[in-house]
This record gives sequence, C-alpha cells and structure tokens, in this order.
Amino acid sequence: MDGLPITPATQSSQAPPPSLNSLVSSASSLRKERGAIAAQACDTCRSRKQRCDEQRPKCGTCQKFRLECNYREPQPTKKDRTLVEILDRIKNLEGKIDNLSRRGAGPPSTPAYSAQPNSLPSPLPAAPAIASASAAPNSAFQFSDTSSVATGSDNYYQYVPSVHQMLKWPAIRQLFASVQPKLPNIDLSSLEREGPASIVALRRSTTQGLLTDTSVPAGRGSGIGLHNPMNAQAPLNLSNPNWEAMQKLSKAYFDTFNLLCPILNRQSFMSDTLPALFNNGFNQDITATVALLVFALGEVAIAGVEGLPVHAYNGRSSGIRGGSKDRPPGLELFNEARRRMGFHLTECSLENVQIFELASIYYGTCFYPLAFWRMTTSASMACQALITSHPGVLSSGQADLTRRAFWHCSIMESGLNLELGFPLTGLDKMESVVGLPDFSAPFSDEDYISNQESHFQEHFASQIVLRRLLVDFHGVLSQTSSSIGPTSGPFSPVAAYSGVNQVTIRQLALQLEQWRGMLPAHLRWHEDSLESFPNSGEEVCNTALFTPAATPVSPAIPTAQPAPASAVTARFMFTTDLDAPPPRYPYVLDIQAALLRSRYYYTKYLIHRPFLYKALQHPDAVGNDDAVGAAECLKACLKWPVAMSPTCRHKRLVPCSFFFTQNFFGILVLLHLSTTVPILRRIRSTLCGERFEIDAAETVGLYLDWLRDLHVVDASTQWHWEIIKAIYGLDN
Repeated sequence: MDGLPITPATQSSQAPPPSLNSLVSSASSLRKERGAIAAQACDTCRSRKQRCDEQRPKCGTCQKFRLECNYREPQPTKKDRTLVEILDRIKNLEGKIDNLSRRGAGPPSTPAYSAQPNSLPSPLPAAPAIASASAAPNSAFQFSDTSSVATGSDNYYQYVPSVHQMLKWPAIRQLFASVQPKLPNIDLSSLEREGPASIVALRRSTTQGLLTDTSVPAGRGSGIGLHNPMNAQAPLNLSNPNWEAMQKLSKAYFDTFNLLCPILNRQSFMSDTLPALFNNGFNQDITATVALLVFALGEVAIAGVEGLPVHAYNGRSSGIRGGSKDRPPGLELFNEARRRMGFHLTECSLENVQIFELASIYYGTCFYPLAFWRMTTSASMACQALITSHPGVLSSGQADLTRRAFWHCSIMESGLNLELGFPLTGLDKMESVVGLPDFSAPFSDEDYISNQESHFQEHFASQIVLRRLLVDFHGVLSQTSSSIGPTSGPFSPVAAYSGVNQVTIRQLALQLEQWRGMLPAHLRWHEDSLESFPNSGEEVCNTALFTPAATPVSPAIPTAQPAPASAVTARFMFTTDLDAPPPRYPYVLDIQAALLRSRYYYTKYLIHRPFLYKALQHPDAVGNDDAVGAAECLKACLKWPVAMSPTCRHKRLVPCSFFFTQNFFGILVLLHLSTTVPILRRIRSTLCGERFEIDAAETVGLYLDWLRDLHVVDASTQWHWEIIKAIYGLDN
C-alpha cells in the first residue's frame, strides 16, 4: 500500500460508486482477454519469464540489475487486426489515385457512368442511382450526346472545394441579386472582396470573446464546475478538490469527447493525474492545465445532454443545451485553464499539444469558429515543434498518443483549409514521418468496454483514411499535388480546371465506394438506408445496440426524464422526426456514426459538384452521363445523419459544427435552384429516384432547423440564416 496513490478509494473500504458497478462487473469477465492487449513486457523480463512492471524507459528489473531495457513493438491481437487492415488499405487506394493523377484524362474504362457492384470489395448492393446512364428513362427528356467529353478534358466543368467559392457561380449570383432587396443589412458582394473568413469573423463583431469574469451569478452557489440545475452536485473547489466531482467530470469527458478525438490516455489520467491533483492540489504545472480543460469539457458533456435548452422554437427545445450564449457550460474551469496556458506556450511536449487541442474542442462547443481555428493552428504548430525537437517521441511510450494527436490536428486542419481557405501549417508534410496510430498502448477497462460498444478506434482510423482520400481527390481535381496547397483554397482564383472530366470523377467515385466497401461490418451501412443501424438487417430492432432515453449517455451523466415507450421499439439509428423523444446511445455512438457517414456524403457531394456547375451554366452541353452525375450530387446532399435526431439534439458535442453549417447553407441554395432551374428540375424528376422529393423536403426541414438553432448563439450563422430566410421566403 505504501507505493499506491492516496485517494478516497484507498482511504476507505467502501464499495465503488454504484454507477460504476456494472462496468466493473462487465470488465471482470473480459480481463483475461484484455491482458493480451495491454501486456508489453521488456525483452529481459520476457526471457526470464517473469512479470514486468512495464515502466519506461527502464522497468524495475532492468534498473535493479543495470541492464539495457528494450520493448518490442506490440503485435496486434485478433480484435486489433481489423484496425490494422483499415490502415494498411490506405496505401492501396492512394496508389490508385496517384496513378490516376499521373495518367490524367484517358478513355473511359466503362461504357457509361457507373460503378459496377462486382468491382467493389463489398457485399453491399449497388445503389440504384449508380446505375448506368443508359438505364435512364427513355422519355421525352433526353440530353445531348457526350462523345466529345470522352476524349479528354472539358472546360464546362468547374471544381471548387468550398461553399463560398460555389457562391460565385453566375447562377447563384443571379439568385443572390434577386433576394438582395430583402436583405438591407447584408451586402452580399462583400463576400468576393473579403473572402469566406470574413463571415466567420462576424463572431468578433458582436462580442469580444468568452467572458473572463468568473463570478458566479446569484443562485448558482460557490465553487467551480458541475453547475447542473437538474442534478445538484458538490462544486469543484481548486483549493480543496472534491474527489467525486473530479471523477465525474473526467469520466464524462472520456466517455464522450475523448472517443471522438482520442488524444488522451484514460488509464494514466485516472490512475496518476487525478490522485496527484487530489493529494497536492492544482499547482501551475502543465498536467493541472490539462486536467482543468478535461473538467471543463466534462461539464460540457453533461450539460450538453442533460442541461436546459438555450431557446425553443414553436415548442421544440433547442439542440443546444447547457449554459447560455454568453456563459457556456464549463466556462469557470476553462478560464482557470486559460490563466495557466501562458506558462506553457513554448514547451515542446505532448501535453503542450494536448492543451491546445482541448482548448480548440472547447471553443468548438461554444460555437466560436475563429477561436477554434486559432487553437487548432497552435496545436498543429506545437505538434510540429514536438516531433522536430524530439524525434525520439515517435519511438517512445508516448508514440501512439503523439500519432493520435497529430492526426486529429490533420483532420481538423484539412477541413478548415478546404472549406474556409485557412492556410495550412505544413503539418501534412510530416505524415510519412509520423505514421499511423494503432492504439497499441495499454488502456483501461473502461476504454476496452467503450471500444467494444462503439468501436471508437476503428471510427477514428476510418476518419483518417477518408481524410487522406479527400485530400488526394482534391489534388486530382484541382491539378495540384496530392496534398492541399495554400493556393488551392477559397482565396485562389475560380477557374475551370482542364483536368476535371467525367472519367476522372468516375474513377474518384469508385475509390470512394471502395473505401465504404472496406469498412468493417460493424461500421458499414446500406446506401439506400443511411438512417439504419450499422450493418442493419434482422438486427435493426436489437435493443442492445442503443440505450433508451432513461439511460445516461455515460454512467457519469445523470438522467431526469423517464424513457418513452416508443424508444424501445426504434427501428432506425437516426430519424428526421425532430419532435420525437430521441434515444440515448452509449459512448456517443450516434455522433461517431453520424460523423463518419456525413463526411462520406460530403466527399461524394464535393467530387460530383462539377456536374451541377455544368448543368447550371452550360445546360445545352449536358449529356446523359452529366445528368446522372448531377443526380448523384443532388442525392449526396440529402439527410446527412449529423443533422438528424438524436445527434442534432446535442450540438455542443458535435466537433467542428460550423463546418456542417457552411455546407448545409450551400446545399439549401442548390436544392432551391433544383426547383427553379429547368434542367435541374428534369434531373430531379427523371434520375433521382422515386423517394427524392420526399427526402429532399425532409432535408430542407433538417438543414433549416440546424441554421435556425445555431443562429441564436453564433453570429456567423446569423448571416447564413438571413440569406436562407430570404431565398425560402420564411418569416421570423
């Protein structure tokens, strides 16, 4: 006992908290299997066939006998091999894309715009809309011959990576000119002069940032943290920390945000960091700063699900819960962390990277996009500084965590560059040096259980693969290198790229379908049923896959509402019915699935968008294959799961939510044009399928609700909302 940290658990013989009993019980039956995952004995202890304490850089035995201590690279277990296979397949797909880029436009490999089912390594049936253009209805609506397109490039196509570049299309300019008289307070022409970042910066014109005054309003009590009106708890006092509050906030963070962005190690935080803070208090070292940011996000996780809605519309509660526009949940804890961050600005350590990443996540939950970008950039620069100054970190015990932090930065940075034109920091140039994460480090029982329930490791790996494919697609379509260049964002001139043609887009679409076909079965979904549970079939009604509303998202998150009877019989994971009581999924499974699927449809929408440009600007030149491509783009716009319930009912937990705001705005503009432009109306009615009109109407309702909800707390969304109101003729 002398070597153990002193915590309330070691001071008392009482049983663990009731909320953890079920997890401990579940974990006990799995520990034997889990031991093989976590064991990393050094070579000396392995040869002596004795237990190794796994201390780094030298274990206790090697220190005692002054021996060299070497650890082997851990071999994946059977349960880990799926994750390894996902990462190994990246090179295969990237090689095909590189070959396509070098080959350029060539003769089509298939006679029509199609992705044959037998060409995909997937048991999924081909979506009806991917069928050959020759299968289009032979009615009076026929399009021009496309023989000239098959021979090479076609300047009728235009690829643009961002929504705000798309707004410069002549058809959209004409639409904006028609609604400008309804917008006396908005100058739509300013977008061309100042760029899309000026819209994001509107947030600064209405407020100077998060409040720094930490005085607690009347009726809130004293102390910091865990101010939940639905479940009164003892506040977290930094001078005399409350062990239960620290554990509760930490668990809420690790059961939500750290599954979406796995940048911290739960085992070391819970077993080392928390006891040290409890025994020694919150000093000025960097681990205390990391802990304060974890606690702030833990309060956001609790309030973002169980807190009171910020506002209501026609009796429907907002999907933004907890706190208010000016005082988001966790603000007092975050301000304490902000005061200390300055002491660690120049450290070259993994913790330095983590504090910037955690701060960026917090700003995202408060809907401060500009601050989110600044902190993401700081995290990327800190990551580069760490790897450059300490290259040995990639072979140390912190190697896997460093890789996870690196790829989280990379995913966020790529999205910001493509959509808003924010410059890259150069982090992408280190990808080959850093390598891919494999989650080989020892992890706790709670992480083992959460991975069994939600497969967060494979979700994160799949996001990395999709991000790399997206960057390569962008490089091919814009005729740049395979990485995003600073001149290829929304600030670069808009021009028709000669490399964009049917053949190129068809090949990229096939690569994207291969990515979806290579997903593990427990992440895969049917193209014609994106609301369904992963790999749904007979198991769509399996109540073990989801948790009714009476069960907390995490054992650390309390619940005050009884479960509605309808939740137990839910047939789909997502629903467009925003008034129905939403189910609760353990370990933010719905957000993980929604992000993966929505980013897939975003990529599909992006690579097919040149067909819409041609249809809008050169309708006389549109052939059958072009029309099918435009139909694919329109269908890829529909019903992104991140905008459906239950995910949209806790928007504070959705990472980089304003990225989706930008795209929902652009999609609403295009869907409106598809009802007014004759050629798009023909495409909708002949090529988009029988359910398109129903799905399109539901999509408009979902995306309007997203903008209506966010414009209350985000001034940049207010700009989008005012324009959409004018286009759709909505009242206040």
